[in-house]
Amino acid sequence: MAAEKITDGIWSVGILNPNLRVFDIVMTTDYGTTYNSYLVKGSEKTALIECTHLSYFDRYLENIKKVCDPSEIDYLILNHTEPDHAGGVAKLLEANPNMEIIASQAGSIYIKGITNRTDLKLRVVKEGDSIDLGGKTLQFMIAPFLHWPDSMFTWVPEDKTVFSCDFLGSHYCEPFTFDYNVTYPEAYETAFKGYYDAIFGPFPAYVRKGLERLKALDIEYACTSHGPVLTKGNLLDYAMGKYAEWSAPKAAGPKDVPVFYCSAYGNTRQLAKKIAAGIRRALPDAKVDTFDIIKHPMPELAARLNGCDAFAIGSPTLNRDAVQPVWNLLSHVDAINSAKRPVVLFGSYGWSGEAAANLKARLEGLKMSLFEEPFRVVFVPSAEDLEKAEELGFRFGESLK
Repeated sequence: MAAEKITDGIWSVGILNPNLRVFDIVMTTDYGTTYNSYLVKGSEKTALIECTHLSYFDRYLENIKKVCDPSEIDYLILNHTEPDHAGGVAKLLEANPNMEIIASQAGSIYIKGITNRTDLKLRVVKEGDSIDLGGKTLQFMIAPFLHWPDSMFTWVPEDKTVFSCDFLGSHYCEPFTFDYNVTYPEAYETAFKGYYDAIFGPFPAYVRKGLERLKALDIEYACTSHGPVLTKGNLLDYAMGKYAEWSAPKAAGPKDVPVFYCSAYGNTRQLAKKIAAGIRRALPDAKVDTFDIIKHPMPELAARLNGCDAFAIGSPTLNRDAVQPVWNLLSHVDAINSAKRPVVLFGSYGWSGEAAANLKARLEGLKMSLFEEPFRVVFVPSAEDLEKAEELGFRFGESLK
């Protein structure tokens, strides 16, 4: 991506990374990503909004130079300080040591750790603060947990342009800046939904507040930190509509209590079926499905796990531990919203039975509410074991009423 004009006085100077396939270790990025950054030039001052990933800094600096000399930048606006946004700040300061860094209170703390510098020229901004560039005003809107505590939006009313940070973004890369040039809309929609689920899914109440803030503005351009610039009448309307749909409060209805398991020889599976039967007996209207973890897509299982009212999870013991697919599923737990979620543990074992204890420690670490002690059987469950498993499920279901 070379420098490209958004509107008079505003340019995109970010970086394309079409080959990225994993972001932040756990997010798949089948369509790459972009590290967006923007220059805003007023008649008196110049601001750079966001920096970039350190790996691409040299090319990024060349993009900036197509618009202005880096020494002419007066302000660096950090809407968010995650390293894909701010990893290049220390090097940027080598090119311009005089620029003032603008950040939220939390951001001002984080950027010191990212740059390993305590001599930064920093200004902390609060809700409603503004900077006049000369014919262009930067107005700051503090937006915590969208998606870090430091996040904020920057609004330029003269150009009806909001710099929305990660909000409304996507890990999606085509060689175009604007949304109306997206060539593969279905691929964009897939990337957009996956991005929301991973980054904003844990914060629905904050998403709703963010939408309220943006709906009060007459936005023509939403300059996100990843993906295309969204424009009024095109994907901006789609994006905001989907955020409203996905963040809507969950309607009251029957309990959702899935049962997840892995089973080497069918023994843990037998327990899963009986526990599910017991839950259904206690909660006849509940949605109680059983999932053999290795037979279902992990994103589907993770969404069900994070959206349920309670769940059961079982594993055999192999090599003194729970099996890898079970750990993989639990690595997708939305720890922020899963605290106190009821869970029951179970499993069959042979030589030793450490799986249940290890899972218990993990779920206690996630602050979940464990129901009774893990239910374990040695090798093949007997008729009595299966009866006990069903009664465990029944008691678990009763506790959810």
